[in-house]
Amino acid sequence: MKKYISSLLVLASGFAFSQTILNASSPEEFRQMRAENMKKVGDTVISNKVTPLEYGFVDEKDILKSMTVWEIIDMNDKINQPFYYDNPNGLLAKTTRSLYQILLDAAMDGKIEEVYDDENFTTKLSMEGLKRKLESERVDEEAIDILNSGRQLTEDEKKRLIDHIRTTTDKVKVLKIMGMWFIDKRDGMMKYRPLGIAAMGPDPTSIGRLDAEGKLMEGANDLVDLFWVYYPKARDILANNYVYNRANSSADLSFDDVINARRFSSIIYKSSNGLGDGTIKDYVPRNAEEQLAESQKIKDQILQMENDMWNY
Repeated sequence: MKKYISSLLVLASGFAFSQTILNASSPEEFRQMRAENMKKVGDTVISNKVTPLEYGFVDEKDILKSMTVWEIIDMNDKINQPFYYDNPNGLLAKTTRSLYQILLDAAMDGKIEEVYDDENFTTKLSMEGLKRKLESERVDEEAIDILNSGRQLTEDEKKRLIDHIRTTTDKVKVLKIMGMWFIDKRDGMMKYRPLGIAAMGPDPTSIGRLDAEGKLMEGANDLVDLFWVYYPKARDILANNYVYNRANSSADLSFDDVINARRFSSIIYKSSNGLGDGTIKDYVPRNAEEQLAESQKIKDQILQMENDMWNY
């Protein structure tokens, strides 16, 4: 597995050296060129767009063994913080957006069309459907009484009595990723292919809701799947958006590079080797330690797949 990850880093789409302020005639020119993903080479302005390295065709008969896994990426973990870092208005530092914001913006702009409501990719989300999952209006009882009386709310009353709740980047600190580990007997290699990625956040219709006693309702701030994106359809976007690189601000490392090279920490919550379609917590209930042990057991099975490849 380590050998495969190392080769991915070498073969990944490569570092795209972006437009530098050292060659810009003004901050405005620099910002515009960076926004348009262009760069200056001498007196010529050229596109800085990166085309991700194609995966290539995999014939079913060439897959010796495989396992599909669903994982949770907690962005509170230090190694995962680049997925969360959001600096959209920087000048000298690269403009970066959180992975959630990149996917959301691309989905709302129609640049990513494969957006779904579930991890099985059965129900597609329209732009309006996606918007409904991320935004909610909460009307105060006073406003309801006014509307019931037949009078419309004034602009001041709308501002005072209606709360507009949105799921913003700061609330999305957990991602999910679905992918397949498989042994390609044609190449004699263990490979990983990401298939789907999701953002998790609080449901805006229930976040912060209080019961009749003024206490937080059960499950009010629970995280839910906001949307799933079919990963292959998002690669062009992810390959041209870059993570915050603390080690070297001049080196561009794209989200596509990071995900394909698996440079993140995760916990497996479901696998194709589990029981039916259930998650680990379904068949190992009410015991967090045993659930983590089961997750580690699945990781060990993946490592064993590679070891078995060389045993005769």
